[in-house]
Amino acid sequence: MLPRTIAVILTVFAAVLGGLWFLENWAGRPAELDSPATIVIERGESFSAIGQRLSANGIVDSARWLTLRARMRGLTGSVKAGEYRFESNQSPDRVLDRLASGDILVHSIQITEGETFSVTRNNLLHADGLWFDLGDATVVNVLAVLELADAHGEGQFFPDTYHYRRGDRASEVLVRAWERMRLQLDNAWEKRDADLPLKSPYEVLILASIIEKESGMEGDRRKISGVFSRRLRQGMRLQTDPAVIYGLGRTFDGNLTRAHLRKDGPYNTYTRGGLPPTPISAAGLTALHAATQPDSGTALYFVGRGDGSSQFSDTLDAHLQAVRRYQLRGER
Repeated sequence: MLPRTIAVILTVFAAVLGGLWFLENWAGRPAELDSPATIVIERGESFSAIGQRLSANGIVDSARWLTLRARMRGLTGSVKAGEYRFESNQSPDRVLDRLASGDILVHSIQITEGETFSVTRNNLLHADGLWFDLGDATVVNVLAVLELADAHGEGQFFPDTYHYRRGDRASEVLVRAWERMRLQLDNAWEKRDADLPLKSPYEVLILASIIEKESGMEGDRRKISGVFSRRLRQGMRLQTDPAVIYGLGRTFDGNLTRAHLRKDGPYNTYTRGGLPPTPISAAGLTALHAATQPDSGTALYFVGRGDGSSQFSDTLDAHLQAVRRYQLRGER
């Protein structure tokens, strides 16, 4: 009787060892993933349900074996909720490691230089996985909605790439962009030229936004800033087209006419002196630095050459010649 009992025990032991060996080998063998798969694990979701979804998406080939492996490793209660992206063949153990460590998919959204708030808002609205919680907030009241300031929102959000995870709020992205702008603007203001004809960081933001729209060439931005600074000191009107275009809003069809330049409005820098009342776009770092450290030349005019660069002139006659050469040729 005893030998038979020993035989049964040995058989069971061998079966257990065989099962453990099989499970160990299975857990280290990558499943064949036909195409990238994304799954969202909800908070409080059972591990068996998670395993079934992973199996249904081809990430593992057995939900039951995965559950057994997770129990063996003590991970059934350690899975972090969130969105996971699987793009290549991965072993079940690697899948479990990612779920337990919270290796969640990170999305990104970009605020670009020269972008208006309406574009930023629309991008946030349609961003994948981002919870749009701004309601009907507009450029006029968005800062109040975010409880940041009682001011116009244009140009207040620093252009950069911002990362987020599924379920994050759009307001959180904007707050980070606003804080980043405050930091960069304060740094630029501290390093400003002593004779800068701007009275506050907000005026820097306004001028930087115009510079951002006037030229994408870093080498020309300080020169353009120099032109505007000298005009402000001498009481000359800025006469900058981007500000006029911004003031036209959705009525602008891409063709800036003389009638537009003659029509008075708060953003028409041809009919009104000084800076416009608010920024007209999101200014990047080089534009902020250009606004606070303008070129020390003598030019009072500039016109686009048609290749992205600008022609600078000291006198009106020289400027008109440049306009005839470049602008009236249809290159601006």
